[in-house]
Amino acid sequence: MTEPVTINPRIIDALYSEALVLSDEVRAAFMLSGRIETAGREEDLARIALSCEALRTTTRMMHAIAWLLNHRAYFMGELSEFQLRRHGRLSPDAAGGEPERLALLDPEIRVLIGATERFYARLMRLDCGWREHDVQAPSAIAALRERIRMASR
Repeated sequence: MTEPVTINPRIIDALYSEALVLSDEVRAAFMLSGRIETAGREEDLARIALSCEALRTTTRMMHAIAWLLNHRAYFMGELSEFQLRRHGRLSPDAAGGEPERLALLDPEIRVLIGATERFYARLMRLDCGWREHDVQAPSAIAALRERIRMASR
């Protein structure tokens, strides 16, 4: 069994840089992709698919950057570990794209969406590993209950 990776400032800074580049690519791709040249009903469906996936993808990257910024703040001493564990959580509900909608998009945009999904999955694995690292440590409430139990003997 492998030891979970500890998150350190170098990892967070590298991921933050990667997230900024990826976010800029997402912004540029969806800004320039408004030119859909199909006709009739297909055009409407493609525009809806593009809008939905643009919102989903930019939201995914916004959450990723927020998570990374929280970790940077922790390493800079601006957040306690308690604050980071409580408020620096990634949403497990970052759903991937719907296949029927993705099929209506340009291949380049589908590749970019896939890259953001893989990036977010990497962050989720890091976050889960970091959170599981101290699972054995009792919570504050459990520690307080233990103290009360010991005092009542």
